[in-house]
Amino acid sequence: MYYDPTLGHIIESVSRDEKGEINAYKLDNGEIVPKEQALLMAKQGAISGVSVAISKNGEEFLRSLPDNDANNNLENLPNIEVQESWKARNSNHR
Repeated sequence: MYYDPTLGHIIESVSRDEKGEINAYKLDNGEIVPKEQALLMAKQGAISGVSVAISKNGEEFLRSLPDNDANNNLENLPNIEVQESWKARNSNHR
């Protein structure tokens, strides 16, 4: 993935809920942010390589910018293990 350090963080891995949907992102600085915070950060330009899209049911989500490399699509990034305490604190952010 092309990365311009002046644009913001990049997403290195993702966390998924029990339905397999992405609910958190791990950034290149090691910070793990919930989906809602990542959406705000992307809108502000604090996360590079993604755009905010709207699903068929009207829900916002992050989408990788097209670059002809499927390996760095958000759906293909490695999973992170989020501590149970983090999940518990953020369970009502869905």
